[in-house]
Amino acid sequence: DPPIGQMMIQRIRKTLRQVYQNAREPKLVRRRALEAAIRAPEEWQTGAVRAAYADTDPEWRLTAVFCMGFISGFEAQILDSLDNPDEDIHYHAVVGAGNWELEAAWDHVSALAAAASTDKDLRLAAIDAVASIHPEKAASVLDPLAGSSDEDIAEAVVEALEFARMMATADRK
Repeated sequence: DPPIGQMMIQRIRKTLRQVYQNAREPKLVRRRALEAAIRAPEEWQTGAVRAAYADTDPEWRLTAVFCMGFISGFEAQILDSLDNPDEDIHYHAVVGAGNWELEAAWDHVSALAAAASTDKDLRLAAIDAVASIHPEKAASVLDPLAGSSDEDIAEAVVEALEFARMMATADRK
């Protein structure tokens, strides 16, 4: 059984929506409410994410790209955000590309994973995304990284390769 009941979950979801929609709430509170609400997708969130992405405020754009990793229908925006110079937006676009297995992101993401010059957090996200986007090609990118002297990179590679093998096996069945 879940630690909280279904009625409480519904109350939380309703409250998060109300907080997000209340323009009197501070922007950060509204952004965090949308980011929390998106973990349990509902129809209203699609419009909220579109509005956040269209906003000229870079913080709302960041929230939108983060949310796109959890709800479908934003593949074009995720791909567009891979070229965003904002490091946080770029990071969440890589995560979203992996979550939605966006084949069009493969070249970008695999290059990030392979490059030693890639920021570590971004590289770790790219390693995970490589395994999701093309499990059958993951080893060609990740095997050379398995012996990395950076324990985090080496561990991420092992986990990603295990995931890729599992996905590739599941696809063959």
